[in-house]
Amino acid sequence: MSKNAYVIAEIGINHCGKIKIAKQLIDIAKKSGANAVKFQTYNTEKLINKDEDLMPYQKLNIKKKINQFEMLKQNELSESNHIKLINYCKKKKIEFISTPYDMESAKLLIKLGLKIIKIASTDITNVELIRYLLSKKIKLILSTGATNLNELDILFKIIGSKNNLKKISLLHCISFYPAPIESLNLKVINNLKNRFKVKVGFSDHSLSNFAGSFAITLGAEIIEKHITLSHKLMGPDHKASLEPKDFYEYVNLIRDAQKSLGDGIKKVEKVEKLTKKSMQKSIIVTKDLIKGAKINYKNTSSMRPATGISPLYIDKLIGKKLNYPKKKNEIIFWKDLYKH
Repeated sequence: MSKNAYVIAEIGINHCGKIKIAKQLIDIAKKSGANAVKFQTYNTEKLINKDEDLMPYQKLNIKKKINQFEMLKQNELSESNHIKLINYCKKKKIEFISTPYDMESAKLLIKLGLKIIKIASTDITNVELIRYLLSKKIKLILSTGATNLNELDILFKIIGSKNNLKKISLLHCISFYPAPIESLNLKVINNLKNRFKVKVGFSDHSLSNFAGSFAITLGAEIIEKHITLSHKLMGPDHKASLEPKDFYEYVNLIRDAQKSLGDGIKKVEKVEKLTKKSMQKSIIVTKDLIKGAKINYKNTSSMRPATGISPLYIDKLIGKKLNYPKKKNEIIFWKDLYKH
């Protein structure tokens, strides 16, 4: 992954089961400056019972009489469609990532040569699946929605070998769509980073265009955000996704946020150097002084520009004698003083 924030455009199942839409979303992600797109890989029959009802948030977002099995089945990608999309991503020079929801799907993604695979929050406690993927030569992103620290501590005791930690990234995530802004708890990002010593990012399910850039300022190195062609499309995630124009702005805000962080060293920046001279002050004399006059607090003050001795050093000047006469409001330079 790059040193810059790694932005993942989460397509998920927002392709509505149509390769044409999937390709349009890949194009949008690439044009917006995302590093990767992410899909979902699953076998519906192995993921959920046929009569399983929609999740609460899905009911809010799908105004149609359909159960969860039927909804997922409509959006399931075949192996041949995976290959088409992987090849299209290679052509567009954007990384193809997917989330497997069962062991068979995980093995398919390994077979297809993925370099990065993401585990969804639903499988954050699926030790067998995680352990299998960590045995492969890939990078693994773990989403942590609806998970507490105790569960993560247990997981890392099982999988947290030194070698595995090099492969793992965590995504802070709130598993509700859309997630209210007050639920995001972005301070968790640094907590996770310090506790588990891995890269940490943010999977953003809010409607805010700014949450991703806020996360960057708190140490996030990966940002994932759902994208859609339109909020009006039928599906569970469209309303919590960004349309093309907003996603473009979202990525630009992330890039600007990262640029604004700098290196953390307090110094005079290049753009400030001319300003520093004209903005700050020099020590001046408040009245005409003859050669040999002693400097004291009463006969000095400070004025712009900062071309002489800084007022920071006023205490060092007190008691020193002038080597040259000075007119009122003239700046004092070190060369103007007797050397003892």
